[in-house]
Amino acid sequence: MSQKYTCNVCGRSFPEGQGIIIEISSNKLYFHSKSCAYKFLKEIIMEADTDCINSSLKKVKKKYDEILEHLSEKAEKKI
Repeated sequence: MSQKYTCNVCGRSFPEGQGIIIEISSNKLYFHSKSCAYKFLKEIIMEADTDCINSSLKKVKKKYDEILEHLSEKAEKKI
């Protein structure tokens, strides 16, 4: 039998295999849709101490800057 979860933002229930489940530390967060996950995670980021997330922000931004640079190089026409 499929397990049901309840969205932490809107309270809507959703079956196992759907929605978004994120585990941070020992906290499991349940979201029935990406919009609820975005709303919740955006609020966490806005409430967080900037000193606390600054190193992670730099690391993740650098990772995606490198991915975009690689994609840009692949997209250039070679003559």
